Amino acid sequence: MKRLIERGLMFGNLVHVTSPVLVERYNRALMHLTGKSTALGDFHVDISGFSPEIGAELDDELYLNHNGVNRQFILLTTEQKRAPLLNAKFSTSRTILRSFIETNEAQLFALTAKDAVAGELVNSVFRVESPARLFDIRRIKVEADTTAGTVATAGRLGRLIDRFKQEDDAWFDDVLIAQMIELARQTGDVVRNPVALAHTEFEQDNFWTAHFGGLYIFRDVAEPAAIAAGDKAALGALPIESVYDLRDRTKIAIFLEVNGLAEPIVRARGIDAAAILYQKMDFVVAELAARLGEDLRGATRRDLRALGRRHAERLPEEYHGLAALARWAEDGGPWPRITSEHPAYFYTLRAAAVPDADLVNRLLAQLSPLDIRQLFICHKEAFYDAYARWPEEKRAYVADFLAREYQVDKAGTRDALFGHEASMDEPQNIAPPAPRPDDLIARVGPWGAVRRS
Repeated sequence: MKRLIERGLMFGNLVHVTSPVLVERYNRALMHLTGKSTALGDFHVDISGFSPEIGAELDDELYLNHNGVNRQFILLTTEQKRAPLLNAKFSTSRTILRSFIETNEAQLFALTAKDAVAGELVNSVFRVESPARLFDIRRIKVEADTTAGTVATAGRLGRLIDRFKQEDDAWFDDVLIAQMIELARQTGDVVRNPVALAHTEFEQDNFWTAHFGGLYIFRDVAEPAAIAAGDKAALGALPIESVYDLRDRTKIAIFLEVNGLAEPIVRARGIDAAAILYQKMDFVVAELAARLGEDLRGATRRDLRALGRRHAERLPEEYHGLAALARWAEDGGPWPRITSEHPAYFYTLRAAAVPDADLVNRLLAQLSPLDIRQLFICHKEAFYDAYARWPEEKRAYVADFLAREYQVDKAGTRDALFGHEASMDEPQNIAPPAPRPDDLIARVGPWGAVRRS
């Protein structure tokens, strides 16, 4: 993993904590949350305040995420909103934390100017003893305050102010006035500068969890389902009708189609579909070449195509399916019929413009693991796990490729691969054109409607 760290592909964009004042605040918050402290003088933190250095020091990678549920967090600065979330157990956790920080940025900026803000993503489940318990998680509430309790104190002061305004004889209540003055010394003027945190509850209907080998739960769709990364039989009884694992390719294809969650790359607006398909083909060649012991250091696209020609007879079905579709997209070659059982099928899809597009792309990345770029962007956990098991030749190529072609323009690459242009509505007084073959594709899917068996 050292190569990934050196290239900023692992532990990148963490916030470096070097100030003795911030270290002291962090320790105060850490003791407040966990009863532990660090002896380190500087360290890096993610969006939740988790530090890999402190995790190693304490020999506890979950020191802010006990049992992998109800993640705790420490905010030293609102700049943490740009950092990743390490050791994520739920796909929604970073989104919730970032939304919370951005919604309350002015308040949190003022609070962290004097103290650390400590808190927790709370739900009604404190331990997931079985997969079925995951379905009890529906709403996440963010509880946060400074270590000195400024938010809670401001709440008490606000209630006293309301009482002072409402009671007729409050001007003569010396005890009430004395309490207000004492609390105001701690919080400042909460009338002009309210100390209250908004938007603290979030729904969690559709999500991925790392628990039980990885599990996707889709509840807020027309036809709900759970999809396991491992053996679905090991999950036991679940409170949902449809349960699949990654081997159920046709069932997953049907699930994506009937819920309108995915679209074929060749139908996506505003992207160069052929270029994306050719890049995916290069990744397939790299996988084969690495297994054959080829030197991939500094390999260019031309080098990979040469390797593809050299080992043409060994190229897998993923390559041939993508090549056929690329020929169709680029110069009108024959339309390839690729069923959901074809190894290339999920490589040809991306998430549709739906609220859970990131979750769908995460699932598609796991279903098309040879696409190392999509795996890295959409499913970091699966990427790091796979990277550890790759031959050295592939690790060198992947790290070099991502540093050279992804790190330089992350936002642009993500937008080119997964962004969605606004639809262009036809004027109402113009008759629609005659149906074309690709209009039919849009209605029934890229390879024809996926039929239930």
